[in-house]
Amino acid sequence: MSLLFAFVFLLAQAATPQTPATDKPAPPVDPASSLFTSDAGLLLVTIKPTSLADYELVIRTLQEALAKDTDPKRAAAAKGWRVYKAAENDAKGNPIFIHVLLPAVPEFDYRPSLLLDELVKDLAPDLLTRYQDAFAAPPTKLNLAEFAQMSVVPAPLPPPKKPGGD
Repeated sequence: MSLLFAFVFLLAQAATPQTPATDKPAPPVDPASSLFTSDAGLLLVTIKPTSLADYELVIRTLQEALAKDTDPKRAAAAKGWRVYKAAENDAKGNPIFIHVLLPAVPEFDYRPSLLLDELVKDLAPDLLTRYQDAFAAPPTKLNLAEFAQMSVVPAPLPPPKKPGGD
């Protein structure tokens, strides 16, 4: 019996994954990051009406900086990045901006505040503070997976499976 117990114990030890002492835990993901894990993404941003001019100034300043930038990764991100302003405000009267990222560049943080900090050396000292105060709510980040391309005939659906595996 003790031989059987020892055998079961050894099997359990072998099946248990061992973590080497040198493994470091992955750094926590910044909840404010705007990284995308899919081929396309959307950021939905609501802005306080009183801060609309500040937000628009930041986006225009970033657009100008990205247009001049020569970094390949930022240039790729800028190429697929469009910002739209909704014709209607949300239910609370806040203007809505939609950032369309198609394609979204992997491992690229689309936060305007970080990019401006990297790209614009003579930024007005309080502009980023006014930008951060402009949000009516935290942005909504959506990773998108393409479901249908409407100009292409869809592939036929597989026949339904019958109960019982036939």
